[in-house]
Amino acid sequence: MKYIKLGTTGPKVSQIALGAMSFGGFYGPTDIDTSFACLDAARSAGIDFLDTSNMYGRGLSETVIGDYQAQSGYRFKVATKGGIVPGAARGTTDNSEPYLRQMLEESLERLKTDFVELYYIHRREFARPIEEVTETLAKFQAEGLIGQFGFSEISPASLRRAASVAPVGAVQNEYSLWTRYPELGLVQTCRELGTTLVPFSPLARGMFSEDRLDISAFGETDFRRNQPRFTEPNYSYNADQIAGFRAWANAKGWTTSAAALAWLLDRDDSCIPIPGTRTAAHLNEWAGATEIRFTDQDRAEIDRLLPAGFAHGDRYSDAQIIGVERYC
Repeated sequence: MKYIKLGTTGPKVSQIALGAMSFGGFYGPTDIDTSFACLDAARSAGIDFLDTSNMYGRGLSETVIGDYQAQSGYRFKVATKGGIVPGAARGTTDNSEPYLRQMLEESLERLKTDFVELYYIHRREFARPIEEVTETLAKFQAEGLIGQFGFSEISPASLRRAASVAPVGAVQNEYSLWTRYPELGLVQTCRELGTTLVPFSPLARGMFSEDRLDISAFGETDFRRNQPRFTEPNYSYNADQIAGFRAWANAKGWTTSAAALAWLLDRDDSCIPIPGTRTAAHLNEWAGATEIRFTDQDRAEIDRLLPAGFAHGDRYSDAQIIGVERYC
């Protein structure tokens, strides 16, 4: 595992982190034993950085991590998020200082710690200037509650506004072989400002796995059920095209997921992707991605198999995309 600096002032963390959304039941039920085994596997692979949120299972993901750390005596470096109002109408956000402070304190309690390395605004409250929100986060930082702060799903313009107040440690956006819009400004702005880009869903919500997904088996709580890319006919178009990439990666001796992660690291060696899983077996399929090196011929073949814009369908439904800052 390779380790890189988080933001401009943060600690070194594993270049691949573990996204803990699955611990909250977004892709189907999980259990403590399975989650703990996954965290054991992360440690064995050299992964020391976790990404979670108070919204993942209404605090369940944070609780799982906190219980693991308490029982094992091992402490991961942790990023968590706040700013969405649980239980309210979809898209309801509150980025005020009192609300964010309450959410952060509750997260720290579930995580069984008094400090997290990174705290994100999960979704912007658009009516509130991002400069004001940045001042609040800088205050939490000065108080020693958080190491760095960041934002999820914001535009390059908003990042510049926030960075004019204080250094922004990280920005989180979906980025993968089938979602490349961060290349239209965000990748470049992060690099210019020293902000770490954290790609979420780097494995396309399971599409870059070793087996073709059976969308008919998605449970009622599965986050993908209503996403356009996972509904027909889009799903079949997407799965058929990714099958070619899977065959190519396997012929090279790589798993599909490791090759997909390696593409991101090859594209931007300062980013920290956060693939999510709830099982040790799946984690072990991609944990070695930092060891893969591409040739120019490899890059050309990936571009042929999965050209920019190949995905059919939007990445979110109209209801799911509420609160996301769109800029292109």
